[in-house]
Amino acid sequence: MKSLRRVLVAGTMCCSIGALPPAASAQSDHGHGSHPSPPGLVQAVRDATRQFQDVEAAKAANYGPFLGCVSGTQEGAMGVHYVNGGYAGDSLIEVDKPEALMYEMRNGRLQLLGVEYIVNAEAWNAQNNQPPTLMGQVFTYNGSPNRYGLDPFYALHVWAWRDNPNGAFVDWNPNVSCEAFTPAP
Repeated sequence: MKSLRRVLVAGTMCCSIGALPPAASAQSDHGHGSHPSPPGLVQAVRDATRQFQDVEAAKAANYGPFLGCVSGTQEGAMGVHYVNGGYAGDSLIEVDKPEALMYEMRNGRLQLLGVEYIVNAEAWNAQNNQPPTLMGQVFTYNGSPNRYGLDPFYALHVWAWRDNPNGAFVDWNPNVSCEAFTPAP
C-alpha cells in the first residue's frame, strides 16, 4: 500500500492525478452548527494562509494541484486541493504549514476556501495515544482501505475563507461546487 507522503508528493510533482483524501469516516461533532468553534483556529488559519488568496503564491510556496475538484457522496464539495509535498507525511501539525490548500473555481479564477491538515496515522500513533488536535479541534481518522489506496491517516478541514453552514471543521461544504472547474490540459 502506498504511503501518504509518496502519493501526495507524486501528485504534486507530476500532475493532477487524484484527490486529496476526504476525511469521510468518524467525523466528530466538533465544528457542526450547534457547537462553537475553538477560539482562534479559523482566524489563525486565515492569518497563516492570507498570502495564498492568489494561487500563484501557493505555487511559489511549493503547493501543486492534486487530482482535480473533489466532490463527494455527501452534499457539497471540498474543491481543488493544492498540496505541499514537503509538509505531507512529515507527522508535524503546524497551523502555518497546512498540507493542503482548498480552492474553488469562481468567475474564472481559483478562490481560496480553506485548508486540510493531514497526518499519517501509523507515524502519529507510534508516538501518541490519542488522535491529533490543533487548537482544540480533533482530527478525523480515515482507515484503509480507502478509495485513494492510502495508508490510514488523520485529517482536519478548516473552512477559513468560505462559510460552511455545517461547521468550520466538517469535510464537505454545501456552499462549494465543482461545476465551474475544468481540469488543465
